[in-house]
Amino acid sequence: MPGVVVPVAMAARLLPLLPLLLRWARPVQGTAPPGGGWLAGSVPEEERCTVERVDASLTYSLFLQRFAFSRPVILGGVTDNSAFRALCTREKLLAAFGPLPVRLSTANTYSYRKVDVPFQEYVERLLQPQDPARLGSDTLYFFGDNNFTEWGPLFQHYVPPPFRIPGTSPAYSFGIAGSGSGVPFHWHGPGFSEVIFGRKRWFLYPPDKTPHFHPNETTLAWLQHTYPTLPPAQRPLECTLRPGEVLYFPDRWWHATLNLDTSVFISTFLG
Repeated sequence: MPGVVVPVAMAARLLPLLPLLLRWARPVQGTAPPGGGWLAGSVPEEERCTVERVDASLTYSLFLQRFAFSRPVILGGVTDNSAFRALCTREKLLAAFGPLPVRLSTANTYSYRKVDVPFQEYVERLLQPQDPARLGSDTLYFFGDNNFTEWGPLFQHYVPPPFRIPGTSPAYSFGIAGSGSGVPFHWHGPGFSEVIFGRKRWFLYPPDKTPHFHPNETTLAWLQHTYPTLPPAQRPLECTLRPGEVLYFPDRWWHATLNLDTSVFISTFLG
């Protein structure tokens, strides 16, 4: 079969376009933007993670014996939520839930104020990096208060951690929050938290060690102003969760969260 002859002059004009032509020809079906299309942040991670990490070899009996009633732990490889993650990109969530209302809470210890806005308005207008000068009581945060009639089909794709506390039942809380946002110290019953996109830094104290904080101060402000003054012995357990990692926190443990990037996350509360 005779070959195609391209004149030298034409080849010279096409050469600079070759990378663009190859990129256009590359299959794109099934691909997703890095980080799910959510913005990366610049808030720093901790110098050293002080929460124990374990892998999928942890048995249920060892979980009950070592962690369930005594201390937090980060579980790696215990779930595969790649299918759920594919549905949680910015593009997919806006397409599925854009016009539907979501209920926002203030990002302070006692979240009394609630505001309902369309999901698209929250993502495109309110989902911004945290202003360090803004109080938690003036910062709106999407976490929990999910309408399970509307969000239930999404949650059906989530694979929860395999461990349970006897006598409890699970309840999901799904959230999306901007870089630098978070919830200051508070406590409640036990549960798990998994990061789907982004990174989330956790700070934890046992029930008998009440942290020093102001309930209307954001976690970012606490990190900048109070954390550096703490002697090493008074610092919390801390670690940064990445996609696919699950944190377990026991009953009544104090904890605060800080989203280092725009983060998508889901918690399984054991009530």
